[in-house]
Amino acid sequence: MKKVNLILAIILLAVMTGCRGEIKQSTDDFIIVDVMKSYPEKELILQDFMDVEYIVLETTDEFLTQGIVKAIGKEIILVTNRGNDGDIFVFDRTGKGLRKINRKGQGGEEYLQTTGIVLDENNNEMFIIVYSARKILVYDLYGNFKRNFNFTDSAYYSNVYNYDRDNLICYKSYIYPVNDKPSRHLIIAKQDGSITQEIKIPVTEIKTPTVIMENAYNGEAGIVNTWFYPTIPYHGNWVLVEASSDTVYNYLPDETIRPHIVRIPSIHSTDPEVFLRLNMLTDRYDFMQTFRKEFDFSTMRGFPSTDLVYDKQENALFKYTMYNDDYSNRRQVYLSSNPPVNHEIAIWQSLEAYQLVEAYVKNELKGPLKEIAAELDEEDNPVIMLVKHKKILND
Repeated sequence: MKKVNLILAIILLAVMTGCRGEIKQSTDDFIIVDVMKSYPEKELILQDFMDVEYIVLETTDEFLTQGIVKAIGKEIILVTNRGNDGDIFVFDRTGKGLRKINRKGQGGEEYLQTTGIVLDENNNEMFIIVYSARKILVYDLYGNFKRNFNFTDSAYYSNVYNYDRDNLICYKSYIYPVNDKPSRHLIIAKQDGSITQEIKIPVTEIKTPTVIMENAYNGEAGIVNTWFYPTIPYHGNWVLVEASSDTVYNYLPDETIRPHIVRIPSIHSTDPEVFLRLNMLTDRYDFMQTFRKEFDFSTMRGFPSTDLVYDKQENALFKYTMYNDDYSNRRQVYLSSNPPVNHEIAIWQSLEAYQLVEAYVKNELKGPLKEIAAELDEEDNPVIMLVKHKKILND
């Protein structure tokens, strides 16, 4: 294994020539994942290594929501419904409803949809990403319009996060047909969207998890994508994933990038392509998935995947199943439904009130979730589950 690590490290240093920042990396500092290998199975309990917080969203005639969390800060939570009704619900971190904002429309100070929302509590602003219009609109936390700016050239911005007081970090990509422009991670100014920095990950050939089939629908082509999280906040650093690269990188505050995961065999040597995507990073475990670029348009099923976890203490990979310990009937926790949140909160999930009430009646709950469900009505707003990194207590 040492010999393999040394060879991979030499290759990494060679392909990273020209990247901004100094590259220093021990050959034992990154994880090697064989995406074609079968791994032993492991069972995990979520609460053993993460803190879990439940937030009961207040239910009133004004605050009725499907509980789609768009952003979470230290003091407030921004929640929307599914679809494009334009409602943005502002709750505090205890779940109390503060206000409802709706600026949906076709005017210059309005949005047609809320593809994503970035919360900036320090500046009392929120950034509404409107994918279809290729722009970002900025409002204060009461819904008053402040400014807007467009995406650059013909690209689209996704996976947008609050980077620092003056900048956002995002992923710039291009829709099908894929051209010769590689995707990039960008740091952009909050005031006008100008590019502060472009983070270039070495790519030799563009690969994309997009399946295209001619004549899929009565002579028309079918195009299907699956989810991919290219940017993951983790303990003050950023983990950058590029589908066309064999390496997942850490982007550090000093603007250096360092290998975090190296996948084998190369994405450029698998047919059909087998991609590696990351779900959640913790102090002990890195959760990820491999998925195959296959889709059956007749059944509308595809992208077969395998859940993997790297155990940093055992220095080993496993196929895993994870359970929420607040359920007595071994309720599984799935990590692929929602994007990463921020440096404090790894993921969130929405628990439907009627399902919690049903589980309570069946005596399938325990701990804080049982206490919450005992006070719920099945018509109430969802309960939001936050999965947070454990706090390290000083001696």
